[in-house]
Amino acid sequence: MKNPLHTEVPQAKNPNDLAEQFLVLNDIIKILRKKCPWDSKQTNGSIAHLMIEEVYETIDAIHRKNDDEFSKELGDLLLHIIMHAVMAEEREAFSLLDVITKIQKKLIDRHPHVFADVKVTGEQEVMSNWEALKKKEGKKSALEGVPEALPSLLQAERIQHKASRMGFDWDNKDDVWKKVDEEMSELKHEIKSGNSEKTFEEFGDLLFAIVNAARFENVVPEEALLKTNKKFITRFQYIEKKAMEMNKNLKDMTLAEMDSIWDEAKSIGM
Repeated sequence: MKNPLHTEVPQAKNPNDLAEQFLVLNDIIKILRKKCPWDSKQTNGSIAHLMIEEVYETIDAIHRKNDDEFSKELGDLLLHIIMHAVMAEEREAFSLLDVITKIQKKLIDRHPHVFADVKVTGEQEVMSNWEALKKKEGKKSALEGVPEALPSLLQAERIQHKASRMGFDWDNKDDVWKKVDEEMSELKHEIKSGNSEKTFEEFGDLLFAIVNAARFENVVPEEALLKTNKKFITRFQYIEKKAMEMNKNLKDMTLAEMDSIWDEAKSIGM
């Protein structure tokens, strides 16, 4: 017997038609907003933090080169985009159509070297033009578009990139590394002086300088640190595993014993 509460699942007439499938997804989300107790209670604010989580899960799939998971995580991100737009439309703020037409317009307006007669000599000029166009759109500062919610390493990198596009940058990477050395010396000086407030500040200055150095070496510091974190976890868990095999409590092992197992993990490519 058919459940009277059963809702017909939307179907695309042509499963391979991208536009049809997009509309089906939109319809599914609208149905969930009306009929699912959890989905119907959500607001743009209540699920905002979940979107950040989905972004990091997507990045993780990219790093693991797992295309199956990558495609699924992109789907989760798309779900959030449509869900946010549907909720905004319900409160008469904007619609999914507004979202799509605005990004279309932005892409066309920000690429006059593609869609108009502006000529550029290379990537750097494209980025400089991008920032200049943002200023014309009403942005008071080139740094206005850096979200405060970004992780600090990523935020520092974005700040430096945007400043660089406006011509505020080091001439060569030797000077960048000299700045790193300078900040390290200042940090050590403040640590010796016992000035905790200045030590705190100099730690920040050193990290900012290292992020700058990473940028000049074409390294994304956020991703580099993430990789190191994962490497540390893998090696530390190897130490824990070996300790269990030896029927030892990790807290009772000497640092030399743990270092030896750490080196073993390192030698086998962990």
